[in-house]
This record gives sequence, C-alpha cells and structure tokens, in this order.
Amino acid sequence: MKKFSFKEMLDGLLGSTPAPAQLQQQFPEKLNVKDFQAMNIVRHGFPHQPTALAFDPVQKLLAIGTKTGSLRLLGRPGVDIHVRHDGDPAVLQIAFLVNEGALVTACTDDTLNMWNIRQKIPEVVHTLKFQRERTTCISLPLQSKWLYVGTEKGNVHIVNIESFVVSGYIINWNKAIELSRKNHPGPVTCLVDNPVDSNKLLIGFETGLLVLWDLRTKAADVRWQSAEPLRSVCWLSDGKQFMSSHADGSLCTWSVKTPQRPVATQFPHAKTRENGQQEPCKAIQKVSWLSTRAGLLASLSPLAGWREEEESEPYVIFTGGLGHDTAGRTPSVTVMHGRTTTVLEMEHNVVDFIALVDTPYPSEFQDPYGIVVLLQNDLVVVDLTSPGYPCFENPYPMDLHGSTVTSCTYLADCPGDLVPALYSVGTAKQNRTGFSEKEWPITGGTWGTGGNSYPEVVITGHADGSVKFWDATAVSFQVLYKLKVSRVLERQRRSQDGDTEDQLAVQQVVLCPESRQLAVAGASYVIHFRFSRNEKNAEVPCLEIPIVYETYGDSDRDPPSGDPAVTVRPADTIAGVNGKKAELSLPVRCRSGPIRRPPGFHPELVCITPAVNGEPPGVISSVAVNSAYGLLAYGNESGLVIVDTVQRTCLLNLGTPDLYGPADPYQRAPRSPKQRAEEADLGRSPDSEQINGLCLSPTAGKQGGVGSVSPRGRDVQRSRSQERLDTQQTASRSSSLSSLENISSEAIVCLQFADTFVNKSESSTCPCLLVGTSLGSTLIVQVALPRSADRATQAVSVAPTGSIFRLNGAMQCIALLDCSGARIPAAAETWRDGNKERTRTPSRPTVSSCGSLSEAGGGDGQLLVLVSDKQARVLATPSHSCLCKLQITETSFVVRAEIISLKDSVCLVCYLANGRLNSYSLPSLRPLMEVEFLPLSDLSFQTTKSAIADPMLAIWGQQMFVNEDATQMARTFCISNHGHGLYLCSPSEIQKFTISSEFCTQLQDMVGELFLACDMPELPQQGFLKGLFGGGVRSLDREELFGETSGKASRSVAKLLTGPTAQAEQLQARVSSTGGDVGRARQAMIERGQKLSKLEDRTEQLMADADNFSSTAHQLMMRYKDKKWYQL
Repeated sequence: MKKFSFKEMLDGLLGSTPAPAQLQQQFPEKLNVKDFQAMNIVRHGFPHQPTALAFDPVQKLLAIGTKTGSLRLLGRPGVDIHVRHDGDPAVLQIAFLVNEGALVTACTDDTLNMWNIRQKIPEVVHTLKFQRERTTCISLPLQSKWLYVGTEKGNVHIVNIESFVVSGYIINWNKAIELSRKNHPGPVTCLVDNPVDSNKLLIGFETGLLVLWDLRTKAADVRWQSAEPLRSVCWLSDGKQFMSSHADGSLCTWSVKTPQRPVATQFPHAKTRENGQQEPCKAIQKVSWLSTRAGLLASLSPLAGWREEEESEPYVIFTGGLGHDTAGRTPSVTVMHGRTTTVLEMEHNVVDFIALVDTPYPSEFQDPYGIVVLLQNDLVVVDLTSPGYPCFENPYPMDLHGSTVTSCTYLADCPGDLVPALYSVGTAKQNRTGFSEKEWPITGGTWGTGGNSYPEVVITGHADGSVKFWDATAVSFQVLYKLKVSRVLERQRRSQDGDTEDQLAVQQVVLCPESRQLAVAGASYVIHFRFSRNEKNAEVPCLEIPIVYETYGDSDRDPPSGDPAVTVRPADTIAGVNGKKAELSLPVRCRSGPIRRPPGFHPELVCITPAVNGEPPGVISSVAVNSAYGLLAYGNESGLVIVDTVQRTCLLNLGTPDLYGPADPYQRAPRSPKQRAEEADLGRSPDSEQINGLCLSPTAGKQGGVGSVSPRGRDVQRSRSQERLDTQQTASRSSSLSSLENISSEAIVCLQFADTFVNKSESSTCPCLLVGTSLGSTLIVQVALPRSADRATQAVSVAPTGSIFRLNGAMQCIALLDCSGARIPAAAETWRDGNKERTRTPSRPTVSSCGSLSEAGGGDGQLLVLVSDKQARVLATPSHSCLCKLQITETSFVVRAEIISLKDSVCLVCYLANGRLNSYSLPSLRPLMEVEFLPLSDLSFQTTKSAIADPMLAIWGQQMFVNEDATQMARTFCISNHGHGLYLCSPSEIQKFTISSEFCTQLQDMVGELFLACDMPELPQQGFLKGLFGGGVRSLDREELFGETSGKASRSVAKLLTGPTAQAEQLQARVSSTGGDVGRARQAMIERGQKLSKLEDRTEQLMADADNFSSTAHQLMMRYKDKKWYQL
C-alpha cells in the first residue's frame, strides 16, 4: 500500500480547488467592477395608499402623493416619474407653481418641500420644517411667491417660496376670532384666496368659523359661524359668494354682504323619513363650485326672472353626503348642474378629486371639462362634456392590483416576435365600450428619445387565478394579454374552518419564449398551455397525481441495531386503515366538456394534486417545462412529478427520499402520528386497486384516448421508475448523525432541464433533469427519449441516477456553462402555429473540447454552477471536481439568486435577506458588486404572519419568520438578463431596477421630460358687465406686506433644511466664504508682519537713543565728578 506524507496530502487538498487567479487565466472574464451600478429605473402601477392630488392646468401634469412619502408625476401616457421624500412621511397636500416647473408638498412631519420638476428626475430644492406648530393645510395663489400655511393651533404663517423663509407677517387665531368668543376655533382646515381681490384671504377653521381676513389692515372684515364642523370651502369666480361643506352632509352658500347666516343651505342626498325627520348623512369632504360663461352672466344679472339654459348653470361637484342608514351605499362623486343631480358611483373610497379646467385664472370662467377622481385603489377621469358623464379609458398601467399579485416572471431579451404575437391576441382584440370617445386629457411632458434594442416581457400571476402579460420594454409598461385559469378549473366549496385563501391563486409561471409553451402552477395544480392564433373547442385532459411520502415510527418493535424502525411509504403505496383505499379529494376540479379556446394560450393538460385522507397537499414549490423534451416537471414538499406533455402521461411520481436511493444521507423522522395499517399490509406491494388514480402510464394514456384522459376511478399501471418499492427498508442510521439531519420533509425547490453528463464515467451528454431540494441537495434524473419519429408512441424512460451534490442551505438556482464560460441554454423547439411542422434545436448538443477546461477538470466539457441560500459552487463535469466555491453569507440567507447574461458574459446575482444585492463573476465567483439595496422589511406587506409570542424565542423565531415568508417575497423578486430586475414594492406597484452601469448612463435619454417651456395664457380683458357690476381683479403688492418691512419671524417657528441643490449652493457659498476668510487672514498676517517690522525698527531706534543717553550721562558725570559744589 502506498504511503502518503502529510505534505503530499495537504498539497492534494489545496490543489483540488484552483485559485481564483488561476481560474481567471483559464476562463477569461470580461466583467469588472466598473460594469455594475445598482439604480432604480421606473415604478409602474397605482400609487399605494394615496393621500393627495394636484393638477397643473397649463403644463397638464398630475401629481399624486402617498402615505409612504412617494410622489408620482404623470403626464401623457408613457411619462411617469416617481420620487420619494426622505424619511417617508405621508403627503398631506400638493400645490403646483403653475407653469413654473415646481411644486410644494406639505407632509405629516411638518415639513414643506420645494421640488424642481424642470429636470428629468425631480429633486428637493428647499425643505422648511416647522418646529412649534403642526401644519394642516397650504395655499399658493396663482403667480405668487408667498405661500399661506395653516397650522393646528389656528395660526396662519406666510412663507417665501423663493428663499423658503418665514415672513414676519402672521395671522394669529386670537386676532381672527371675535373678542366675545371664549373657545378656540380649532385647526385651520381651509385657506382660499379671493379670486378677484387678492387682499382678502378666506380662513376656515375646523369648528365651522369662517373669517375673511384683510391682509392690508391686518383685521377680519367678515366672520361667519356654521352650526356644523367645516370640511372644505370653495369660492365662485365672481369673488362675492363661496360654498362650504360640512360634517352633517350639508352645503352652505355664503355671501360676502350677508355675514349673519348662509344665503342657502341644502342637503343634496338627505331624505325625509316617515316620522318627518331628516335622514342623517355622511360628511361632504370636498366641494367645488365652478362657473360657466353663461352661468356667470346669469348670477350677475339684476333681472329677477332671467335665467339661462340649464347647460349654462354653474357646476357643483362634491364627494360624500350620502345617507348613513341606507344599506349598500357605495363611495360616489356627485355632479349638480342646474336641476340635474348625477351620482357617479365609485368602486373604492374617494381620497380626493380635482376639476379639470383650461384656464389657470380663478377669476375667469371655469368651464370644467372633466373630473380627476383619486380613489383608494384606482384613478378615474370623468368626461363632463359628453352625455351621461362617461369615464376616459385609463392609459396608465394602474390595473396591476385588480387582484393581488402573487408571482412575477421577468423575461429580458425575449424573441422579437413574442410581444407582437401577444398584442395581436390580447389588447388589439379588446372592444371596450362605455368609455368616452375623446382623448385622454392629461397630456403633459414628452417621451424620452432613447430605447432598448431588445423586448422585455413581465408576467404577473394573481390571487384570482389570472395571468397578465405586460410589455415592459425600456421604461414602458402596457398590458398585452390576459389569461384566466378559472376557464379551465373551478373552485371547490370553501372549508368550514374559515380558510379564505383562494384555491386558484397563481404561485408560479414558467414560459418557454422560443416555443411559447407556458406552465402555470397554483398551490395544488399545474396547467400546461400552448400558444395558438386559432380558436378551438376541445376538452382538456386532466391527471390526478397525489404526491405523498410519509415516514411512520414503529413503536411496537425495535430493529436489531436498537434504532427505532422507520417504515418508508413511497408515493405509489398509498393505503388507508386496514389496507383500504385512500380517500382522495380534489381542492380544485377541472371543468368537464369541451372548452372554448380563443386565440392565445390554449390549455393542453391539467395536473391536480389531490388531498389524501383529508390532509391538504403540499404547495407546489417548483415547476419546469421543456419543449424539446416534451416534459413537464414539478414538485412540492413531499416529492417530484415528471409528466409527458406529448403523450399526456405521468412518468415519475416519487417522494424526495426515493430520489436518493440507498445513498440517502438523512434520517427521516415521522411527520405526524397517524394510525397505520396492519403489519401484513405494510410488507406487501399494493395492487392496482390500492393505487387508484395515481398516474397514467403511456399504455393507459393510449387506451384512454388523448381528448378524454381521466385516471380517476380507473386501474392504471405504474411507470418503470416506480417498480422499486422501499416498503421493507429499515432505518439503521448511525447514531453519530446530528439531530439537525433528523428531518421530516424535503421540498423540491429548484428544477432545471439540461443536457449534461449523468455521472463520472459518461463521455457524452444526455437529457437530464437537475433537481434541487430545500436541504441543499442537487440530484440528477436521467431522461431517455425515443427517436423523434416514435416520440408520440414510444414511452419516455426517466430514472434517478444516484448522483448527488450537497451544499449548505436550500438550493436557489442551477445552471450549466460551456468550456468558454458562456451559459448553455436549454434545448427548445421553435414555435409553429397549428399542425405545421415544428423544428427543434438539437436536444443533445455536442461538447467541444477545451484545453483549459481539460487541464482544470481532466477532460471535462461543462461547468455546473450550484447556488444555495448560503453557498455557491462551480463544478467541472463529468469529473465533478470543484473548481471554485464561495460562502455567500454566514448570518443571513439568499432570498433570490439568478445567473444572468450581461455584456456577452455571465454572472451570478444574489439578493440577500439583509438587504444587500451582490454580484459575482463566473466561473471564478469573484465579487463584482456588493451594495445595500432593499431591506427585506420593505417587502413584508406580502405576508400576514403574526408576531412571535414567546419573548425567549424572539431572535430564533424572527429568523424562522423571515425564512418562511421569504418564499413568497422571492416569487415577486426577479432578476433577468442585461442586469435588469424588478420587485413588488407595494401591493399595487412594481419597481424596475438595473445593475448595469451602461444602462444607467442611457437612462437619462429614456426618461421623458416633465416640464415644457410654454407661455402663460393671457388674462382675458375685463368685460363690460364686470365693470358695470363692480367686477374686475384687484391686485395686491404682497412683497410690501410680507417682505422685509414685516420683520423677521422667530427662529423657533421653523428651520430651513436644504435639499441637494441648495446644499450644493450652500457648499459653494461656504467655499467662497472660506476662500475669503483665508485671504483676509493672509492679508492680516502680512499687515501684522509689517507692523512687527516697524515695531522692530522703533525698538532699535529706542535702544540707540538709550545708548546715546547713557553715554552722554556718563560723560556729564565724569565732567563734574571731582568738582566741589561751589565750583559749579
């Protein structure tokens, strides 16, 4: 026997995994760190939890604020910009600077933010935070630079929007109320400038107090007091009347000349009961009073009996006011025009509305032509110029959340003919009726000039069983085609335990874009579709395939080894108590009879997993389809199923432990203590009656016919791979196994069809199915395909090979690379419609020889990339030698991992639960990008799990909570080729992002412009009647009132927090001031040096004078030294 030294063993171990530098030399990699940059591209869908709405009548732009601090700016279809406030405060109110390319937002954190929308990506210019008072409303008069701000204390502050400085002019609540009033008027709810006299400001308080404030005299001109709390106020364009809405469902009309009581009070929707009392109504939240040209003349006419036609009457538009006691009342918007009252019922609660008018001047005729209604889950625009007030057809993709999104699939760089094909059978053939025939009225902005050279398709699955296809090329997002599973399946009755989960909810969608074959999977069903442009009527074949694997501990006897015996129950040995047949119940049922199949995706086969003995089947966790093989594979927490889609038969139905065979490394623990059959029944093989309705063999499928395959209640044969039964296998496991390996279930989480090497002894590739499990194992199932001519008649043989690769954590993705490092695509057939001949790509591509790969793996021809939620590994096949391995994370786990193509190369992209987005080169697994991208908590809205109750298990329980919910979150987080990705950022929005730095540089050209320079409409000249009856607009010099002459506000009122632009300006100012300070210091130093030089000269002069004086004094002393006093 040959002896090995320790040094030789160490060299062998170290040499088994080539160093990354050596691997990069063998496989030249083109990608580097500069090619990666994470950036959000565009957000599509309806703004989640909207709170505010604003419209620019000149630029034709619409702004929507949300509860999470988002701001969506909408122009013409295709112009959609999303920005977000820092800190995510809810947006209270939005005010446009009409035709100036800016807007102001008021948020719940008491900040005012100035946004610059002249640039493609708007940014905050200034931020002003109120420190002592909470803001409740804002008002910005047209072409004014002074913003009125109402507060919760009842005061009104004035802010200069150019400098964002609070003026010294303030309207205190105690000066606005009467001296005799003893209580506080409440917060300010409304601030409205008089349309014809800018010197007058109407202030509305929550308690119902209305004050017309004179800005010049700083006093209240008129006060009104309503009996009910105030909700909103709106002036008529003449400036002499205004209307208010209240909490009791009333509308009050007030006149400036009548301060004591309202001119008119009406309850539009109140009804009188039998006892004579009026029915209580809900609050009218907002009212708009809009004049028309002839309507304004009618209101100004002194002739008592003169009235115009009904079309010339002003519009009164409001929301709310319906009766409390009326059952079935829905949210609505009411339009009162003359004697006609029209109630527009809405599907969701009304958040806000705005009337669309052509003129920006409030003193002119309004002539509304539409209403923009912001609902809780929709955006509706009503046409007021067409009979019946129809709605405009919404061109924005805001119906994404019509049903809850449960899964997403993203295909970048798909075939160019796929999008036109989907459009031709979907959107192009929709004949929608009931909408307005006029053009969409929101037409602001312009489209971008750039675009992609490759199409992109997004597929969303929904809770109601619908599947939607979207064109997501570049920054666009338009629906192409809609598919409904409910046309094929029907729901069973709800269970009595109150389970409300939709049985048809789509969990996964897999599309083969080359062959246009589609697999849609729910919790307990899988449907196989084929695309066709022709309409058909045919019955859909259905297979009922239970996937069951149970292990039962035997407490009555112990094996010789002393370990508890384990009875293995494969998927094909289902029996009830005492050997009786198992009871199978279907969660969903396939519709019987011929089904009309319109052009599009036609259902070809339905596979349903029934419940066994009342136990619900496990949720299908992975699906794969291959058009070249004609196979469909799917799995759940119990086992794996492979179906022949050509012959429509089940080829394999095995529990996950059976895929290992004798090499199963895990100890299978009992899942649940169930009553077992007698020992005699456990030791025998079941006959065909005991496996009633398991699956169809090719022979049974041929006898049953293609159009009416229904195995339920029929004796069927087992496939070749199911002949081996493990009923007599015992669990003689080693006692040294860890308790973590004593597992009860192992789910199939990853499936990949590929042509690869089955084991180390193979010299050529063959069709295989790579199976990844939740315990980190990757198994290979070999597929033996007959010749193409005999494919429809001869059976396909599938069998596990025993090849196992193990990683830590659950498997995420599996891929194969060729000898040059490029990804090997799965074999697929080219789509042909009808009975035309289909062409297939070679199902067994030849493997070219490669010297570098041969040196690394000893004559290998492929690279196998395995990625789990903890590790990644690159293996050379068929030698199965490890070329490179990587520990992706220690403390977290991978939520989603994909191997994508980018710049004619491939890389691995991983999204981790800690919010990081990492990218690695292949095959060396060299880190290319690691950025903080998206916290997993931002996606937690997709789960409804309750919190952990036991505080002692908080840390461990939270980890389990995240791992369990991450499965649902991973279904809506997609990464595709060219570095593109998307995720469901809210229940109604999808966020696209990219990690390609090259695409980031092109994004500016793709994004449209919001602001277009245009002239302000001219103010119409004052008419004769207006001059005759005292009309006309009176201007006000606000600069004189609110400027420097008004003084400065206290510093404690508000604090200026600058935005990015202002920060740059402030930094520049600081640099300039610093340079000035340095110059002044230098000048002062020079001057000090000069003074010191002068001081030194003076000191020397003084020293010289002192020496002279000393010498003179000494001479004088010597002269009179020897003389007497009388000799002097």
